[in-house]
Amino acid sequence: MNEMHLDKIHIRGLRTRCILGIFPEEREKPQEVELNVTLYADLRQACRNDDINDTVDYKGVKMRILELVENSGFFLVERLAQVVADICLDTPHVEAVTVALDKPGALRFARSVAVEITRKKEK
Repeated sequence: MNEMHLDKIHIRGLRTRCILGIFPEEREKPQEVELNVTLYADLRQACRNDDINDTVDYKGVKMRILELVENSGFFLVERLAQVVADICLDTPHVEAVTVALDKPGALRFARSVAVEITRKKEK
């Protein structure tokens, strides 16, 4: 199914800190990152019957993302975005995900550097 035909759940402005970067000063102390995650799922059953078992546990997704990111030490924002996407795709009902990851202050004179990836569940 094309993610454009699926419903969306957004987790916006999720902020946390982690070791992230290639330079020695980036490896010394955690830096702020901000995530925007869009989970694509078929929510029609949940809309019909108002049953939590038929939707995405987005609080659980958030908790798993925070645990992973806060304990990570990746060099690239691209890799961190991918492992966040992997967590989301391992969640029941999620068929695809878009992860936008911002690293504020990564470039002088820029508010942030960001990477956005979209991944689909492999069948």
